Amino acid sequence: MMLIRAPGVYRPQADTRLLVRAYADAHIPPRRRVVDVCTGTGALAIAAARCAGSVTAVDISRTALTSAWFNCRRLGIDVELLHGDFRTVLPGRTFDVVVCNPPYVPCPHRDPPRGAARSWDAGADGRSVIDSLCRLAPELLSDTGTLLMVQSALSGVDSTLALLRDAGLKAATIARTTIPFGPVLRSRAAWLTRTARIRPGQRDEELVVIRADRPRQ
Repeated sequence: MMLIRAPGVYRPQADTRLLVRAYADAHIPPRRRVVDVCTGTGALAIAAARCAGSVTAVDISRTALTSAWFNCRRLGIDVELLHGDFRTVLPGRTFDVVVCNPPYVPCPHRDPPRGAARSWDAGADGRSVIDSLCRLAPELLSDTGTLLMVQSALSGVDSTLALLRDAGLKAATIARTTIPFGPVLRSRAAWLTRTARIRPGQRDEELVVIRADRPRQ
C-alpha cells in the first residue's frame, strides 16, 4: 500500500509491517471498535478498517493527522481523526482493540522531541509513551478488549509485560523480528554502548509485538 506522508511524518517501515501482520494473525472478530494510537500516516487504521466496525486514529501531530486524513480519503475509508495527546483525548472512551506503534527509541537528549523526532524519541529508556499507554490500557479496553503494540527490545519488553500484567491484563509477546539499525540508532550507537543499552559492536535491534487481553471470566 502506497501512503502519502507529509515531511516530518513517520514513514511506515518494518515495525509497521510487523504490527499489521500481527493484527491480521490475531483473528480479531469483525465489526469491532478500533483505535490507532500514534497513527502517523494512518497505516494501521487503514489496515484495521477492512473489517472493523469503527476506527479512531489519534496523533499529537497535526501534520500526521493531515497525512492520515488524505490517505483515508483517497482510499475511501471512514476514520475518526483526533488531534492531541492520547492521554488526554481518549480517557472516558472504550474500544475493543487498541493498536499502537509508539515512539520507543532511547534518546540521550533531555529536551522534549520536536518535529519528526516526536515519532521515535521516547526518553532515556524509550518508555515515555509505552508506560503511559500500559497504565491507560485497562481504562480504554472493553470487557473483551485487546491491545496490540509494537516496540523495540531496547525499550524493555519485560517492563511492558510486567506493567500490563500488574494492570490485570493477560500479556504476551506474539511476534518478533530482528532488523539492522536505522540512521537514528546508528547515530546513537556510541551512547547506547556507553550506557550498556547495547552490546559493543551491536548494530541490530529486535522488534516485538505485545498482545494484552482482559482475562476471561
